[in-house]
Amino acid sequence: MANFIVRAVRPEDYKQWLPLWDGYNAFYGRSGPTALAPEITRTTWQRFFDASEPVHALVAEQDGQLLGLVHYLYHRTTTTVDLVCYLNDLFTNAAARGKGVGRALILAVYDEALRAGSPRVYWHTHETNATARRLYDKVADDTGFIFYRKQF
Repeated sequence: MANFIVRAVRPEDYKQWLPLWDGYNAFYGRSGPTALAPEITRTTWQRFFDASEPVHALVAEQDGQLLGLVHYLYHRTTTTVDLVCYLNDLFTNAAARGKGVGRALILAVYDEALRAGSPRVYWHTHETNATARRLYDKVADDTGFIFYRKQF
Protein backbone atom coordinates (compact mmCIF):
# COMPACT_ATOMS: atom_id res chain seq x y z
CA MET A 1 0.00 0.00 0.00
CA ALA A 2 2.99 2.30 -0.39
CA ASN A 3 1.46 4.20 -3.30
CA PHE A 4 -0.84 6.39 -1.22
CA ILE A 5 -0.25 10.07 -0.60
CA VAL A 6 -0.90 12.29 2.41
CA ARG A 7 -2.24 15.72 1.61
CA ALA A 8 -4.34 18.55 3.02
CA VAL A 9 -8.05 17.90 3.00
CA ARG A 10 -9.99 19.71 0.25
CA PRO A 11 -13.63 20.85 0.22
CA GLU A 12 -14.51 18.23 -2.39
CA ASP A 13 -13.35 15.47 0.03
CA TYR A 14 -16.37 15.86 2.30
CA LYS A 15 -18.31 12.82 1.01
CA GLN A 16 -15.31 10.55 1.59
CA TRP A 17 -14.14 12.28 4.78
CA LEU A 18 -17.53 11.92 6.49
CA PRO A 19 -17.55 8.08 6.68
CA LEU A 20 -14.02 8.16 8.12
CA TRP A 21 -15.11 10.79 10.66
CA ASP A 22 -18.18 8.74 11.52
CA GLY A 23 -16.02 5.61 11.90
CA TYR A 24 -13.66 7.45 14.22
CA ASN A 25 -16.52 8.68 16.37
CA ALA A 26 -18.16 5.25 16.43
CA PHE A 27 -14.87 3.71 17.58
CA TYR A 28 -14.95 6.02 20.60
CA GLY A 29 -18.62 5.35 21.34
CA ARG A 30 -20.00 8.51 19.76
CA SER A 31 -22.68 6.97 17.55
CA GLY A 32 -26.38 6.25 17.80
CA PRO A 33 -27.88 8.08 20.77
CA THR A 34 -24.45 9.37 21.81
CA ALA A 35 -23.52 10.65 18.33
CA LEU A 36 -22.10 14.10 17.90
CA ALA A 37 -24.68 16.71 17.00
CA PRO A 38 -24.66 17.50 13.26
CA GLU A 39 -23.59 21.08 13.95
CA ILE A 40 -20.37 19.79 15.54
CA THR A 41 -19.48 17.86 12.40
CA ARG A 42 -20.46 20.81 10.20
CA THR A 43 -18.43 23.27 12.29
CA THR A 44 -15.43 20.93 12.45
CA TRP A 45 -15.44 20.61 8.65
CA GLN A 46 -15.74 24.38 8.15
CA ARG A 47 -12.85 25.07 10.52
CA PHE A 48 -10.43 23.16 8.28
CA PHE A 49 -10.94 25.83 5.60
CA ASP A 50 -10.98 28.93 7.82
CA ALA A 51 -7.55 30.57 7.90
CA SER A 52 -8.33 32.13 11.29
CA GLU A 53 -8.82 28.70 12.89
CA PRO A 54 -5.90 26.71 14.36
CA VAL A 55 -7.53 23.40 13.31
CA HIS A 56 -6.17 21.45 10.33
CA ALA A 57 -6.83 18.19 8.52
CA LEU A 58 -4.77 15.84 6.38
CA VAL A 59 -5.98 12.77 4.56
CA ALA A 60 -4.32 9.71 3.07
CA GLU A 61 -5.46 9.01 -0.47
CA GLN A 62 -4.90 6.13 -2.88
CA ASP A 63 -6.32 6.08 -6.40
CA GLY A 64 -8.85 8.78 -5.55
CA GLN A 65 -10.08 7.01 -2.41
CA LEU A 66 -9.53 8.38 1.09
CA LEU A 67 -7.95 5.80 3.40
CA GLY A 68 -7.59 7.82 6.58
CA LEU A 69 -7.67 11.19 8.28
CA VAL A 70 -5.78 13.11 10.88
CA HIS A 71 -6.90 16.34 12.54
CA TYR A 72 -4.54 18.52 14.53
CA LEU A 73 -4.47 21.96 16.08
CA TYR A 74 -2.03 24.43 17.54
CA HIS A 75 -2.42 26.04 20.94
CA ARG A 76 -0.56 28.06 23.52
CA THR A 77 0.83 26.48 26.64
CA THR A 78 2.62 27.66 29.76
CA THR A 79 5.73 25.57 29.11
CA THR A 80 6.93 27.10 25.85
CA VAL A 81 6.63 30.34 23.93
CA ASP A 82 5.83 28.59 20.66
CA LEU A 83 2.49 26.98 19.90
CA VAL A 84 2.33 23.23 20.54
CA CYS A 85 0.58 20.80 18.24
CA TYR A 86 -2.18 18.52 19.48
CA LEU A 87 -3.00 15.57 17.25
CA ASN A 88 -6.72 15.49 17.91
CA ASP A 89 -8.08 12.67 15.73
CA LEU A 90 -6.50 9.82 13.76
CA PHE A 91 -8.44 7.16 11.88
CA THR A 92 -7.94 4.81 8.95
CA ASN A 93 -10.47 2.60 7.27
CA ALA A 94 -10.27 -1.10 8.09
CA ALA A 95 -8.61 -2.06 4.79
CA ALA A 96 -5.77 0.42 5.38
CA ARG A 97 -4.87 -0.69 8.91
CA GLY A 98 -1.44 -2.19 9.41
CA LYS A 99 -0.24 -0.87 6.05
CA GLY A 100 1.57 2.28 7.10
CA VAL A 101 -1.26 4.75 6.64
CA GLY A 102 -1.59 5.73 10.31
CA ARG A 103 2.18 6.11 10.61
CA ALA A 104 2.31 8.27 7.48
CA LEU A 105 -0.46 10.51 8.81
CA ILE A 106 1.36 10.97 12.13
CA LEU A 107 4.66 11.69 10.40
CA ALA A 108 2.91 14.23 8.16
CA VAL A 109 1.65 16.03 11.28
CA TYR A 110 5.22 16.02 12.58
CA ASP A 111 6.34 17.68 9.34
CA GLU A 112 3.59 20.30 9.56
CA ALA A 113 4.43 21.03 13.20
CA LEU A 114 8.12 21.45 12.39
CA ARG A 115 7.24 23.85 9.54
CA ALA A 116 5.05 25.82 11.96
CA GLY A 117 7.87 26.05 14.50
CA SER A 118 6.09 23.92 17.08
CA PRO A 119 8.41 22.22 19.58
CA ARG A 120 6.18 19.17 20.12
CA VAL A 121 3.26 17.09 18.96
CA TYR A 122 1.21 15.16 21.48
CA TRP A 123 -2.03 13.19 21.63
CA HIS A 124 -4.17 10.93 23.79
CA THR A 125 -5.65 7.52 23.19
CA HIS A 126 -7.68 5.14 25.24
CA GLU A 127 -5.68 2.66 27.32
CA THR A 128 -7.55 -0.22 25.65
CA ASN A 129 -6.58 0.88 22.13
CA ALA A 130 -3.82 -1.74 21.94
CA THR A 131 -3.54 -1.80 18.15
CA ALA A 132 -2.95 1.93 17.88
CA ARG A 133 -0.68 1.95 20.92
CA ARG A 134 1.68 -0.51 19.20
CA LEU A 135 2.17 2.11 16.48
CA TYR A 136 2.31 5.03 18.91
CA ASP A 137 5.04 3.32 20.93
CA LYS A 138 7.16 3.28 17.76
CA VAL A 139 6.68 6.91 16.73
CA ALA A 140 6.44 8.77 20.06
CA ASP A 141 7.22 8.55 23.76
CA ASP A 142 4.67 7.40 26.32
CA THR A 143 4.93 10.20 28.87
CA GLY A 144 3.16 8.29 31.62
CA PHE A 145 0.66 11.10 32.11
CA ILE A 146 -2.95 10.19 32.84
CA PHE A 147 -5.69 12.25 31.21
CA TYR A 148 -8.54 13.67 33.32
CA ARG A 149 -11.57 15.65 32.26
CA LYS A 150 -14.87 16.99 33.54
CA GLN A 151 -17.74 17.10 31.05
CA PHE A 152 -20.33 19.88 31.33
